[in-house]
Amino acid sequence: MKQTCGKEFHTTELRNLQLQFENSICLPVFTGARIEGEDGSNLRISLVDALTGKVVSTGPESSAKVEIVVLEGDFEEESETWMPEEFKSNIVREREGKKPLLTGDVILYLKDGIGMVGEISYTDNSSWTRSRRFRLGARVVDNFDGVGIREAKTESFIVRDHRGELYKKHHPPSLSDEVWRLEKIGKDGAFHKRLSREKILTVREFLTLLNLDPAKLRSILGTGMSAKMWEVTVEHARTCVLDTTRHVYFPSNSQEPGVVFNAVGQVTGLLSECEYVTVEKLTETEKADAQNSVTAALRQGEKYTTFEDEDSLMDGSSHLTNVLYSPSSPKTEGSSAILAPQKTGGFNYPPASASSPDIMSSIYSVGGTSSLDDYCLPNFDSMGFRYDQTLSFPVQVSNSLICDTDSMAHAFSDEDHLQFFDTDLQSHVQADLQGAIDSFRLARPTANGGAQRRWRKVCNVLKWFMVRKRGNQIQVRL
Repeated sequence: MKQTCGKEFHTTELRNLQLQFENSICLPVFTGARIEGEDGSNLRISLVDALTGKVVSTGPESSAKVEIVVLEGDFEEESETWMPEEFKSNIVREREGKKPLLTGDVILYLKDGIGMVGEISYTDNSSWTRSRRFRLGARVVDNFDGVGIREAKTESFIVRDHRGELYKKHHPPSLSDEVWRLEKIGKDGAFHKRLSREKILTVREFLTLLNLDPAKLRSILGTGMSAKMWEVTVEHARTCVLDTTRHVYFPSNSQEPGVVFNAVGQVTGLLSECEYVTVEKLTETEKADAQNSVTAALRQGEKYTTFEDEDSLMDGSSHLTNVLYSPSSPKTEGSSAILAPQKTGGFNYPPASASSPDIMSSIYSVGGTSSLDDYCLPNFDSMGFRYDQTLSFPVQVSNSLICDTDSMAHAFSDEDHLQFFDTDLQSHVQADLQGAIDSFRLARPTANGGAQRRWRKVCNVLKWFMVRKRGNQIQVRL
């Protein structure tokens, strides 16, 4: 610009700068859903020199105030040059009687020429506009003498209405829910795609990896998920209602207590000398050590014992205590090592009315590798009794509630099975099991629930005797 002042000419150069979006928008875009970059991160805006393309990191304009607006989808489709008035005339406002078209953090401030768009979302679809598409635009609100700053715009895209119940988050989520039901993880969004590539498909799998290796899960989601978003997602996941299954792992050092953990690998307590101490009563050091023990055990494929719930766990424990520590069978020095692990493929007894889904069903049914493949996680059959690889009972049962209890009693106390117990305890084993069978026979077989409880009692006693023998064998080897 040339200015005349008397006979003197003054030349002033206008500095040309421009805003630009650094990353593309993750598609598809739905109303009410957070608008994010393709990598799952926030949209980024930079202020660059129009001639060199370098970021302007100094000067007052490098900390300018920027507004995010909605533009018509057909605005300057073929050209990258426009006048400020053209940009302004293509800003789309909300329909009459509607909420603001764009909600959230529509104002941001640059820092050293860089700005991060916060959480923003559309409140209306784009079907009613002339192009049936939208763009996002960014413009500087402040004025700077001698500096011209051109606005920025994204590519055009369609905004659809959210799909109602199909896309809603669940509060609380269930273990079988797809992982995008968690807060901050959008269906088919960047985070959902990252998790899917690692075969983390359900809330169960998300929680399991969260408990076993939270750093790995955080790494999978990437830097695009901010610390605040991570906190919201984890908090939502932890509200999930878990099933009642309990697993018990005994370290190879038989002097250490057994660690009890749930269906997603989270420690729920310790088991020592048949006493169950819940996690709430443990110190922080004990909690950390127990969780590390579970993680290491699953990674190395160690054995563990599975129980239907805590009641079953305590039921077996208490009946075992009555036999081991009766007046005729005093406690021995090695009693703290009476328990040892058992593979999950062992004798189990879920109720006939419910099924027990695989803790990681997709790991066994979907091809490819998973971030959980490093861990030997529990796997349950759907329902009914199963034979243990070590103990077998040659009793044919055509109905789970009606059977020949005389032959069953004989099978339970057969010498082939009693060989798994110490000689000085065999008489107590036979007497206790015979008593359990007698009480089973005398009870009124009118209610399925009562019959199942009696089955459960017999099975728990037998399971605890079996792991006791294995524990003694480990102690002898040590």
